[in-house]
Amino acid sequence: MAISKKIESSLAGASFIRKMFEEGERLRKIHGPEKVYDFSLGNPSGEPPKAIKERLKKLALEPVQGMHRYMSNAGYADTRRAVAELLTGQTGLPFTEDHIVMTCGAGGALNVALKTLLDPGDEVIVLAPFFMEYKFYIDNHGGVLQIAHTDEDFMLDMHAIEEAITPKTKAIIINSPNNPTGVVYDAYSLAMLGNLLKAKEQETGRQIFVISDEPYAKIVYDNITVPSVFKYIKNSIIVTSHSKDLSLPGERIGYLAASPNIEEIGLFIEGAIFCNRTLGFVNAPALAQRLVTGLQGENADVAEYQEKRDILFDNLTAMGYQMVKPHGAFYLFPKSPLPDDVEFVRKAQEHNILVVPGSGFAKSGYFRISYSVDKQMILNSLPAFKALAAELGLKNS
Repeated sequence: MAISKKIESSLAGASFIRKMFEEGERLRKIHGPEKVYDFSLGNPSGEPPKAIKERLKKLALEPVQGMHRYMSNAGYADTRRAVAELLTGQTGLPFTEDHIVMTCGAGGALNVALKTLLDPGDEVIVLAPFFMEYKFYIDNHGGVLQIAHTDEDFMLDMHAIEEAITPKTKAIIINSPNNPTGVVYDAYSLAMLGNLLKAKEQETGRQIFVISDEPYAKIVYDNITVPSVFKYIKNSIIVTSHSKDLSLPGERIGYLAASPNIEEIGLFIEGAIFCNRTLGFVNAPALAQRLVTGLQGENADVAEYQEKRDILFDNLTAMGYQMVKPHGAFYLFPKSPLPDDVEFVRKAQEHNILVVPGSGFAKSGYFRISYSVDKQMILNSLPAFKALAAELGLKNS
């Protein structure tokens, strides 16, 4: 066999989004792209802010001497310092560049964090529904996945989290704003989580880290602010990227930031830098680091995403689809009108609608819509959603 049995098994269990993409390619060839409504991929549709383009042009025309040479594996000091200054302003904590490691996106940062923390058999709690790559990232580094489900509104369920904690628990991954639900965990929930973990650490004598995955932290609506995990949880780490907030997904630029309050913080960062190197990332791309150094306060057009959210949410709920209204990211996570969410997704395909079943996020009975697509496609899709609702007998359809 050309690949390992383990990877073959993983491919079979991680194919929902890939299958939707392939189905979209097939349907577009048959019906034309304007008659296929592909909501499967979370790929930012907007362009980067003007400041990004101006900075890129300046770097090309006025290059910094040595800008393409090797660097510290942690990344450029001035880039890390810019991130630290932003975090200090948000939290009041004494962040410095020594608390930051620049990485190849949030995925790179999460793998670095897990590699640094985990011994074989250590358990990592994830909150369902969740981005399924977490499962494979944890397995990459010898960890054991433990699932705790969120409540009916997809908010933190403290009882479920407490039940999932064992003497082997090393970390909890949270994701706010969340993929696939779009919910934002409030300050009260984070404070409750911090109190729970403090009590469990005293009980077990073992540190439990919270890894907060935050690539959507600047894509929020309705005057919502994403509270900083650093304010409420001592052993906290943020992993994030500029894929969404600066519409730069292809540049793979992000960072890991560790709380100054972590015991032996210097040792943790030293380990993270080592892992950044030995996992093969080595360092974040040099040009991308220089690009974002002075642009930590910039943001993509959130109003555009909010308009798309409102169009879909208002119209779909009027048709009878049921869902929690998201306050961030660019996803809706409605209940499946059919008990079998995979069967519902097949029915949707008959109307040229491509969505991802909730089973792909460890939450059956739901489906995900990504509205990081052109507004016109959303408008064009509404009659198809209405016809699907009528076929399935949804109320108000």
